[in-house]
Amino acid sequence: MNTTFPKTPKTLKQDFAASVVVFLVALPLCVGVAVASGVPAELGIVTGIVGGLVTGFLPGSRLQVSGPAAGLTVLCFEAVREHGLPALGVIVLATGLLQLCMGALRWGRWFRAISVAVVEGMLCGIGLVLIAGQLYAMTDAKAPSSGIDKILGLPGMLAHVPSSATAVASLLLGAGTIAVLVLWPKLPQKVRIVPGPLAAVALATIASLAFALPVHNVTVKGLFAAIQPPTLTGFGELADVGMVTTVLAFTLIASAESLFSAAAVDRLHDGTRTDYDKELMAQGAGNTVCGLLGALPMTAVIVRSAANVQAGAKTKASRVMHGAWLLLFAALLPAALGVIPIPALAGVLVFSGFKLIPLKGLASLWRGHRGEAVILVVTAVSIVAISMFEGVLIGLALAVVKTAWEASHVKLEIVDKGAGPVQAHLSGNATFLRLPKILDALEAIPQDRPVDLHLSRVHHLDHACRTALENWAERHGAADTASAKVIMAA
Repeated sequence: MNTTFPKTPKTLKQDFAASVVVFLVALPLCVGVAVASGVPAELGIVTGIVGGLVTGFLPGSRLQVSGPAAGLTVLCFEAVREHGLPALGVIVLATGLLQLCMGALRWGRWFRAISVAVVEGMLCGIGLVLIAGQLYAMTDAKAPSSGIDKILGLPGMLAHVPSSATAVASLLLGAGTIAVLVLWPKLPQKVRIVPGPLAAVALATIASLAFALPVHNVTVKGLFAAIQPPTLTGFGELADVGMVTTVLAFTLIASAESLFSAAAVDRLHDGTRTDYDKELMAQGAGNTVCGLLGALPMTAVIVRSAANVQAGAKTKASRVMHGAWLLLFAALLPAALGVIPIPALAGVLVFSGFKLIPLKGLASLWRGHRGEAVILVVTAVSIVAISMFEGVLIGLALAVVKTAWEASHVKLEIVDKGAGPVQAHLSGNATFLRLPKILDALEAIPQDRPVDLHLSRVHHLDHACRTALENWAERHGAADTASAKVIMAA
């Protein structure tokens, strides 16, 4: 049965409890992602609110929770740096409209055809850049612009930490936050009722206030002051190629991450499965609203979604209520954000970045499917060394080439009985990718021997391969001075 909203007091109680858990998990992550993206902290909460009150109402994935995601942090930061904060709303709005169109065209299901290695490589690359960038935030240092410069600059950045009291305090506070997150799952169940990210940020905030640490806190503007709807001038920037590329990158990455998250959430419960086209439209509707408000883009977030399922949520009411709690917090307690130390949020995101890197999965992938492991690593390295969009395109191109290569299974059997024509039987899929191997074998047949080349067992023969075989047959026949002939029998 597809339950939309609670129909019994027990179900309502379970959804209410789950919504509180998801709210407590989402709050520090919304703020942290916003700060790391270079935008006001309130915009992260706005995206979380929209993820609950707009996307949460819509059909698609029943228990999946949407909001600002660490996976888009790097891309958001680059977009704001290159195009400015006012352009963010235009980018997110265009992303949402594209997602709505793709969902209406029923393209959502096709995102499941994207190579898992490419998606994991994308997340791995994002994780590496995110970690490197947030390590600078943990030491009160300015991060370089490119991913490779962030990583190469880490030794120099760490070398300067001892010379600054602020840097030392920030690093200790960030490291302490990470330590809490690592140790939290090992604590007793009664303690773990409080979500790890909230506990880590709360403890760091208490330590910062208690010891009057010289660290920077989150800047608070107020919910309505932070909202910047897109202007008509901003829409004119869509004529810029760089802006269009950014929109396409947002659309591809946000859609892929959301739908892969939906597949993961479906494995966590035995209820109604995700309708991928409707889920893509739900994400598009949410991003359209976020764009109109000038907020961060949203995706489905596996951390919040898993917390929702594990807390016992039964219907979509839990994710809608979590959006309401975020709205109440932003409206009633906005000043509470101003006491949160930035190094603590950086520590949360460093921890999140490590979780994006599939270390165990990469080892097992290398043992069983080395080609997929290579695609994962190349995608991640390309994202770090070049950029997000180009890195994903390189990964997709490699995946296509690998698939084409594996699909081009061809076998050439040559039987020479010493008398009569040599019998050559070609079977499988004969494409240009296997052409060198085929021609090498055929050209090794002595020129003074007639050859019968049989193609009856060939499933597919592309134009390049057919032309090359015909040319070989012509050359072989012309070079034969005896009564040899070449027969291409279909």
